[in-house]
Amino acid sequence: MGFEMLSIHAVGRYKVMMTSQNILDVTNLKVRFHTPEGTVHAVNGVSFSLREGGTLAVVGESGCGKSVTMMSILRLIPIPPGEIASGQANYRGFDLLKISEKNMESIRGKEIAMIFQDPMTSLNPVLTIGRQITETLRTHLGMDKNAANRRAAELLEQVGIPDPGRRLNDYPHQFSGGMRQRVMIAIALACAPSLLIADEPTTALDVTIQAQIIELIQRIRDTLAMAVIWITHDLGVVAGMAEQVIVMYAGFIVEESGVDDLYENPRHPYTLSLLAALPRVDRSRNDRLKSIPGAPPNLLIEPHGCPFAPRCEYSIEKCRVDGPTLTEVSPNHAIACWVDITTSEKNVNLLQGSQ
Repeated sequence: MGFEMLSIHAVGRYKVMMTSQNILDVTNLKVRFHTPEGTVHAVNGVSFSLREGGTLAVVGESGCGKSVTMMSILRLIPIPPGEIASGQANYRGFDLLKISEKNMESIRGKEIAMIFQDPMTSLNPVLTIGRQITETLRTHLGMDKNAANRRAAELLEQVGIPDPGRRLNDYPHQFSGGMRQRVMIAIALACAPSLLIADEPTTALDVTIQAQIIELIQRIRDTLAMAVIWITHDLGVVAGMAEQVIVMYAGFIVEESGVDDLYENPRHPYTLSLLAALPRVDRSRNDRLKSIPGAPPNLLIEPHGCPFAPRCEYSIEKCRVDGPTLTEVSPNHAIACWVDITTSEKNVNLLQGSQ
């Protein structure tokens, strides 16, 4: 039976049958946006894997392609002007970039859910919170109105919203920013997804609320044994959240590593610069935070060479001509860099791989 003929329930049964260790394998994903100014090269050959129940952090500055990568996997980018130029996104053996929109809708929200970055704009201001939660339950699980309302109240209680039964009738403007983010989490978790994508869910929240949201998602992740992709520009959040980290720059993955190894032994100049920019409690009050000189590249220009080369203190002539591929430099640790920053010598692993 082809995927075109699979019902929602058949997809659910397939979940039990699968024995593959990885829940998601993305290969050579390239995304373009065609604008009046030219073609934006937003994502440039991204590949990564996520194991069942694992947590992957995707780190990088604004505009590096983190969110576009995940939105493309869920087929949520507008086409046109967007275009998925190439790649595969295999979820439990099916390529999400190739299946029909009908089958994608049966997976999106049920099997794979996403918490969007801004709860102020992600919730519909003219619909009650209850309506927005029960819509997912009735669409994907076929619940009747009463059962959906009961489940919605349970979800609000699960994410820490007091008096959940009454608050189902409230509108988004009656909730604080932190409470709106909790509602977004409740909507995402309504169908107990196998994979949750969290797109900077703590942005614009104060640090106390940020800690509460992180703790909440960790607790629910462990309870449901679901996989999580955590998108962030804050390396400080990653340490206690993820097992594996990929660092993105200008639409490329420049480093991939286990979280402990990334902090203890960063091997790409960009990662090193990001870590140096973090505030530290052991620094003197007079120490200035380090910044990365220069500016990110113009994505309207097709990339040639290493995109970080103009800002990199380790760059050599080869960096400006040839773009390095992601190559393993130690077990479970790969970088895309022509220079070994630990010695400032040419990276033998990558040079051998390019021959």
